[in-house]
Amino acid sequence: MWTAAGGRGSSAAAAVLRVLLIATACGLVFALLHLPLPDGGARPAGPGEERRGVGGGGGARLSAQQVRQRGRIREARRLSVVTEEIEGQTDEVAAEEDERISKSPPDTKEKIWMMQDQLIMAKAYLHFASPQGSVHFVRELRLRIKEIERAISHSSGGTRVPGSVLQKMKAMELTLSKAQRIYPRCCQMTAKLRAMVHNSEELVRAHQSESSFLEQVAVRTLSKGHHCLAMQLTAEYFSLDPSKREFPKRESIQLDGYYHYAIFSDNVLASAVVVNSTIAASKDPGRIILHIVTDALNYPAMMMWFLRNPPTPAAIQVKSLDDLKWLPGDFSSRFKLKGVRDPRYTSALNHLRFYLPEVFPSLGKVVLLDHDVVVQNDLTGLWDLDMKGKVIGAVETCTSSEGYHRLDSLVDFSNPSIFDKVDPKACAFAFGMNIFDLNEWRKQDLTTTYHKWFQLGKIQKLWKPGSLPLGQLTFYNRTLPLDHRWHVFGLGHDFSIGRNELESASVIHYSGKLKPWLEISIPKYRDYWNRYLNYDNPHLQQCNIHG
Repeated sequence: MWTAAGGRGSSAAAAVLRVLLIATACGLVFALLHLPLPDGGARPAGPGEERRGVGGGGGARLSAQQVRQRGRIREARRLSVVTEEIEGQTDEVAAEEDERISKSPPDTKEKIWMMQDQLIMAKAYLHFASPQGSVHFVRELRLRIKEIERAISHSSGGTRVPGSVLQKMKAMELTLSKAQRIYPRCCQMTAKLRAMVHNSEELVRAHQSESSFLEQVAVRTLSKGHHCLAMQLTAEYFSLDPSKREFPKRESIQLDGYYHYAIFSDNVLASAVVVNSTIAASKDPGRIILHIVTDALNYPAMMMWFLRNPPTPAAIQVKSLDDLKWLPGDFSSRFKLKGVRDPRYTSALNHLRFYLPEVFPSLGKVVLLDHDVVVQNDLTGLWDLDMKGKVIGAVETCTSSEGYHRLDSLVDFSNPSIFDKVDPKACAFAFGMNIFDLNEWRKQDLTTTYHKWFQLGKIQKLWKPGSLPLGQLTFYNRTLPLDHRWHVFGLGHDFSIGRNELESASVIHYSGKLKPWLEISIPKYRDYWNRYLNYDNPHLQQCNIHG
């Protein structure tokens, strides 16, 4: 959505507002500076006296000077509403115009932008014009404005600018030159205008801060429907007989002849989509075993959902972090950082990936899926890859539109003694869909390597928050690059991913803040996620959760 065209349109709108604010201020000062003082300290006639004067009964008739004074006051009031009129323009109209312009060839865009700049100046001069000024010139200026507005409308989205439009641009240029001679600059207002610009910029910063805060609130909090679902499922789970709180096929959970997928999540519906899409895309779903690890608070709801909605014919296992007794005692709280509120960076479940060999001691390979992915194609080919002695298979981000491309964008390399064997320009890789060779992990003792980096990061701030920078260092030179079609990411922040790229991907990943289960998600990507939820499910209906 923040495309180049959109940015140009937004900057043009900001320029319009600023110029018109300047024009308004100049006009107000012009009108107020020319107000005549009452002669001899006489008080201007009040409303009642004016009515008597006009009616000819008993009061003094208004002088020509007082009439002119009232006319100037009315003009000053007219100028004061300019900003309100500009602010009243809808964002939708601007967005539609930007969309049309964005489809034009570069030469046409340049001409349209020139005409937009002419409009800004013309409208500023029009509002700056005095009622006592040249009526013919004001009429000419309005005519030129209408001509340029029509020219922009006709040229937007076209392949070329007609010759008639170029003639109108030249005519507007002559009119603006004339306006510059008639209305010289208001130099005495420089200091005040600077103050106005400063105040406007402070207001913009305040709104940006508020927008960022509200976005964080939307990301961190569950909607009413999701909260309702968790409460209902938890209550149902504890009402079950203990003997009915288990899944079938538990004896085959650790068999290495199956395709094992791990999901570490505290979100019931997100996990359901990952499970449903994985099974739907598989060529042999009967050989799939899904392992979900969640926290103690969400464990009952997660269990109840999959007891009521079993992923037949696959097998499933749900564990709580509390079941992993070998984890450090402070594991659930050790990743909280001062000033960092985003749960993506402070979640213990997000860091559990560094303990995969301990979580699955009997497995040789496992595919780890983040809970914000959708599986679209069969992934069993990952188990057939020759890992070439590497520990993790991942898609690199250097040639993608993802925000993080190379290590120096994640890690602070200012201390060469710490990172003397790490190339800051090395390509970063993506988490979200990864194949792990756990036997090779154990052989290279990478969990110890992770602990070394983690303790170093506690002493001094060496990288950005989250598990991704630690992952880059832990698996440095131990990563097998995968074809980018295995994993397309950025659906939680990148508006420009094409349909062909999405539909050819084996896994699509809503990395970013705009998750598909949030109202602030990117609309054009929502259906890829919604199709794997049955919104006729009684629990979703009762909690008013709809696609």
